[in-house]
Amino acid sequence: MQQFHFLRPFWLLALPVLWGLSVWLARRRGRDGDWARLIDPDLLPALRLAGDGKPGRSPWLWLALAWTLAALALAGPSWQRAPSPAYRGNAAWVLVLDLSPSMAAADLAPNRVTRARYALDDLLDAAHDARVGLVVFSDEAYTVTPLTDDVATVRALLPPLAPGIMPTRGDDLAPALEQAGKLLAHGGSQSGQVVVVTDGFADPAAAFDAAGKLRSRGIAVNVVGVGARGGGFVRTGQSNARPLDVDRLRQLAASGGGHYVDAAGLTALVGDLQARASRAGMTRAAQDIRVAHWLDGGVWLLPFLLLFAGLLARRGWL
Repeated sequence: MQQFHFLRPFWLLALPVLWGLSVWLARRRGRDGDWARLIDPDLLPALRLAGDGKPGRSPWLWLALAWTLAALALAGPSWQRAPSPAYRGNAAWVLVLDLSPSMAAADLAPNRVTRARYALDDLLDAAHDARVGLVVFSDEAYTVTPLTDDVATVRALLPPLAPGIMPTRGDDLAPALEQAGKLLAHGGSQSGQVVVVTDGFADPAAAFDAAGKLRSRGIAVNVVGVGARGGGFVRTGQSNARPLDVDRLRQLAASGGGHYVDAAGLTALVGDLQARASRAGMTRAAQDIRVAHWLDGGVWLLPFLLLFAGLLARRGWL
């Protein structure tokens, strides 16, 4: 107990005030609240709420104890320390998922969007301490999750993602890249990685320009292609899905300073993402730096405080 101290000792200054208030209330109750000056002494006992001419209870000692416990709890008594991480890596990934109608094509079993979700799941497994955000797009971009280190929540949101949930049809990537850049900026990341999982896009000029702007800010744009190469159009619903345009996807990755891979080459991309995160400062040695912080023991006084509050709430005690 040599290390016992209060985290917020200024709350202790309230104790003399509370004790003085308790004494004043007790003395005031003892004088019948000054009613004896106005009512005949023989009549006053019959007018008391306690009835039967008996004086009411005066639990001012219990009230003083309750106030004392409250002040001590607020002061934060502490005698134990616990370690906590002192460093947090600045790695941040924004995953961009294509939910245009063509992603429903079944040229890859069971379909393109399901294979895209598999790829995102693998990326989430590799995120470790990186913060992850998720954006989907068709003709407009929508943020599913902002940057967060709660990877489990992001993973739980993947299964419902399909082209059918989008309010409109389209295939414009540029707004999604702009939205990814905003998420990284709002998350305070000095650098970041954008991973686009798509079968193609209808706005190449705008998409290349958006990727170049991200690159100029130190944000790399990587591309994962989903779909079968070559061949003709694939029938999906009431429209035809284009075959995978690898050249266009490679050009997008080059504009963004990242890499292009297909689903089979995802392992190489994961290794590159983790290597870039390490170079950005998320080293193992830095992750192991820890500091000890004092635990607030005031919480252990709350059950006793609730007990006193329950007793004082009895009818007639106050």
